[in-house]
Amino acid sequence: AAIAEVCHRRGRPLIVDEAWGAHLPFHPDLPTWAMDAGADVCVTSVHKMGSALEQSSVFHLQGDLVRPEVLRSREDLLGTTSPNVLMYAALDGWRRQMVQHGEALFDHALGLARKTRERVSGIDGIRVHGRDDFCGPGRAADMDPLQIIMDISAWETTGYRAADWLRAHHRINLHIADHRRISAQSTHADDTDTAEALVAGLTELSERRAEVRSGRPVEMPPPSTLRLEQVMLPRDAFFGRTEQVSWEGADGRIAAEMLTPYPPGIPAVVPGERLNGDVLRYLRTGVEAGMVVPDAVDTAVTSVRVVRDG
Repeated sequence: AAIAEVCHRRGRPLIVDEAWGAHLPFHPDLPTWAMDAGADVCVTSVHKMGSALEQSSVFHLQGDLVRPEVLRSREDLLGTTSPNVLMYAALDGWRRQMVQHGEALFDHALGLARKTRERVSGIDGIRVHGRDDFCGPGRAADMDPLQIIMDISAWETTGYRAADWLRAHHRINLHIADHRRISAQSTHADDTDTAEALVAGLTELSERRAEVRSGRPVEMPPPSTLRLEQVMLPRDAFFGRTEQVSWEGADGRIAAEMLTPYPPGIPAVVPGERLNGDVLRYLRTGVEAGMVVPDAVDTAVTSVRVVRDG
């Protein structure tokens, strides 16, 4: 809301990517969704936290800072000329379901997530994060309680290896994982059976934690060195003259590609930024520990695409 106020004071629209927030308007115990916080445009991926088919995303628009015809023309420029009618039907079905049953569905979902969080907290070596860890002055405004975020650093392994183990041994796909955490995303579609499967899988993983100890710590740099200097426009770096160099030799060079650890899918490097050794070591040791960098030309990050000197 404070960001919206700053933008509007200057006559600028606030556009929010709320990909995982399709459910937020439908229960008072969920965080405030972007439009109620004053955003002008909000993009919501209904296929993530709603009952819609893959690729079903929508724009929400309010106020007079973005004209509807302009938004429509921009979408038409990038969208397909052959939209799938099943997607529109699924979106309408989701909207009807939420209007009629949304609060009751999320009453159940929130209660189940709370009980599951309590049970997971009792598993040896797992610390379940809550609002107190992430919310407050200088941090996030709120946290979605349907996300069960777990710190497993006491197991001396990475979230990447833990996620791979759960997929291989229990057919459980976690939401995200990083160098020391895993996260399970609960939804209105979960029930006692899926919650029990998660608890059982995590319990067995705790008992067999020695199997996932990697001995390869991820060299995570401080936030100050993760924020790289932008020295070229991304378009100029990406479409300019480039070369592929070793990851060690990329220190100090200008990136010509995006390097995104996934999950969570947030770029560590975008084209036009000047690379440094800390970020490069983070990516390289991360891949060795199980991190995936799918958008790199060399997904093993043994080499990096950079702007050609001169």
